[in-house]
Amino acid sequence: MKVSIFSTKSYDRQFFTAANTQHQHELTFLEPRLDRQTACLATNATAVCVFVNDKVDRDTLEFLEHHGVSLIALRCAGYNNVDIPAAKALGIKIVRVPAYSPYAVAEHTEEH
Repeated sequence: MKVSIFSTKSYDRQFFTAANTQHQHELTFLEPRLDRQTACLATNATAVCVFVNDKVDRDTLEFLEHHGVSLIALRCAGYNNVDIPAAKALGIKIVRVPAYSPYAVAEHTEEH
């Protein structure tokens, strides 16, 4: 699967690359946020991976669908930045992080 990953940071590159050990996915890391103007960066992708500040509105979804994107993967629990009815009407599947582990958050705290 060809995946365009928007709003990437160095840690995104590191962990996505490590998880793709068998190279079953062709990953393209993009620093810009996704919106209608940057959607053209995903022209050859079949999937797009986005974060909380990416704008996945109807215009963006229509462009992506027209260019072969059939899956939007959110690397966050929230999905208020996605036009879900438009995605459904266009036949684009949306997946997201269902919840975060409280232990993962606690690992970043430090006792004093």
